[in-house]
Amino acid sequence: MFRFSVVLLCAATLHAADDLDAQLKAILNAYAIMERNAADPISSEQAFFQGAIPGLLRKLDPHSIFFDPGQFDQVKKMEESTQKGFGSVVSLLPGRIIVLQTQPGTPSSRAGLTPGDEILAINGYEISRLEVEQLTQLLTQARQQQAQLVVHRPGVVRMLSITMIPEEMQTSSVERSFFLAAGIGYVRVGSFDLNTGAEIKKAIDKLGGDQLAGLVLDLRNNPGGVVKAALETSSLFLQPGTKILTVRGRHVPETSETVPSIATPYKFKLAILVNEKTASASEIVSGAMQDHDRATILGEVTYGKGLVQSVFPLSANAGLALTTALYYTPSGRSIQKPLDSEKFELGATTAHPNVQSEFRTDKGRSVTGGGGIRPDFVVLPPAMNRLRAVLDASASFTNFATEYLRKNKVTPDFDITPDVMRQFQLFLSERGIQPGVADLTVEQSFMSVRLKTEIFNQAFGVEKGDEVEAQRDPVIQKALEIVGS
Repeated sequence: MFRFSVVLLCAATLHAADDLDAQLKAILNAYAIMERNAADPISSEQAFFQGAIPGLLRKLDPHSIFFDPGQFDQVKKMEESTQKGFGSVVSLLPGRIIVLQTQPGTPSSRAGLTPGDEILAINGYEISRLEVEQLTQLLTQARQQQAQLVVHRPGVVRMLSITMIPEEMQTSSVERSFFLAAGIGYVRVGSFDLNTGAEIKKAIDKLGGDQLAGLVLDLRNNPGGVVKAALETSSLFLQPGTKILTVRGRHVPETSETVPSIATPYKFKLAILVNEKTASASEIVSGAMQDHDRATILGEVTYGKGLVQSVFPLSANAGLALTTALYYTPSGRSIQKPLDSEKFELGATTAHPNVQSEFRTDKGRSVTGGGGIRPDFVVLPPAMNRLRAVLDASASFTNFATEYLRKNKVTPDFDITPDVMRQFQLFLSERGIQPGVADLTVEQSFMSVRLKTEIFNQAFGVEKGDEVEAQRDPVIQKALEIVGS
């Protein structure tokens, strides 16, 4: 019986090898025909790097990706937190790019860009014709090469022509850190890179470390990144020996990651903010904190990306990011949301990562599986209405702030007075925006905070503006209520 099984196995293996040889031969024959007969010349790079290999991956899942040599080099630089850029912070609106801040010693600062400048064109592309998504793509491309800008500066009649050359910059994944209230800190993390764990610890210690009464860790819009950084971040808050995650895959031995025995975690109250763009490493941190009842999770259900991506270097300096396993939280929940099994030819383990839907935290609380991290408190972002949409789309707050700062000097204790609000209403009226008395009454608080935010963005930098904006953010305010109680 054993000998018969071995014979069958060997026969199956040989049959699979024969099939693979035949399929590869068919691909090479097809390429040879294309090369000889196609109307336009075809390069091997175009056929394989842009066609055959991406086609192989397309039926697996949406996250397995082939990188050509240029893309693979960029991936390696991103892991090192090194990217090309100009060192400026801008506000993106449909058809508008307005400079909010320039970092000292960077290309944008040396070129003379200042807060309030509006970029009208980049490398010949008119900004007014582009939507926000197109603007994002244009800025990403511009950061890879010399950029020619046409700039309008308030108070200057003629347009300015500015040339900037991007430089390699070490970027910090900790974007903001400040106090929300006495003893309550706030840290916003934009991604998980090699140094993120150390950067978060540095930010917390700067705010007071163990002396803090509580911390709000903002992971909204954080797409994830390096898993090691997620493990280091979790170890800042969990006790030594505590499980952080488990990895399971078809050809990957099941392994669990735990907090190192030498860890000395913080003990203050913790709230973590998430939304639908919180993904991957961010979900690992959120899931571990929730399962161990270490933090209160607030916001919206997260993205649900729990696929283990292994990056394999290939010949010709190319690379391949391939899904090899799944991430599970300490309670056993799969982070990965179910994929469309008709679109992606996946096994049941990946398409349906959890058989059960309910799990328990350390304290016995019920938490739901099935993809993504569901917050303990669902808190939605501020609602948009017609007036708010018009004011944002027209960049009214930003433009008024620029004009106001040209005529007035503000100090850190500046606030929006009734006189400033009247000036803003006149500013709107001159531009054809005339809200009714009822709208002005209802939106008074919203407009006051947004005005102060934009004025502080340009006068003191975007971190100070964010401190003001936090006052009207319902998710932050709910978190502050919880950690401050």
